[in-house]
Amino acid sequence: MKLAYSPASPFARKVRIAAIELGLIDKIEFVPTKATPITENEDYARKVSPLRKIPALILGDGNVIVDSYVIAEYLDELAGGKLIPASGIKKWQVKTDHSIIQGMLDALLLCRYEKMLRPEQFRWAEWTDDQFKRAWDGLARFETHPDVLTRPLDIVQIGIVCVLGYLDFRFPDCGWRKTFPKLDAFHEKMMQLESVRISVPPPA
Repeated sequence: MKLAYSPASPFARKVRIAAIELGLIDKIEFVPTKATPITENEDYARKVSPLRKIPALILGDGNVIVDSYVIAEYLDELAGGKLIPASGIKKWQVKTDHSIIQGMLDALLLCRYEKMLRPEQFRWAEWTDDQFKRAWDGLARFETHPDVLTRPLDIVQIGIVCVLGYLDFRFPDCGWRKTFPKLDAFHEKMMQLESVRISVPPPA
């Protein structure tokens, strides 16, 4: 299998952590890929994903799996099921929590692109603030659900640590640790995992 990824992507980091925890990391070849908006990558769009998003998992038979959750779910199934409940109410709780996390990362990425790519005279501060607040409100939700932070490792916890790591990477002065002490403690605990430590994005 090959994974199209960027070391700066929180979505790709999620897959990398999952692959390590599932014992599948040695079965994946990592292929650095550029997928920045307004930057053409027609070869990737044609052969891998017309959306030009990462990560994408290219299987040995040529089939492609896209979306970080779908890739993690595929890997989890290969490994016999460890990070995602197979059925019942727990499955739907995990999928719902993860959908919120995915939306939080999407919102933070939009904030990043607004500041990095949009010409300054066209930037919309209120829109950016609203996107950031969506992610912030998501943090507040998980801060008040300590059961999510203390249960055995699952894809939701991996997703949360990727959100927090992306905040440190791209928004280092936002002050999330002071506002959310339970998430801070959770992050410190997660940083003890090798999979989390080695997947930290490179210095910005």
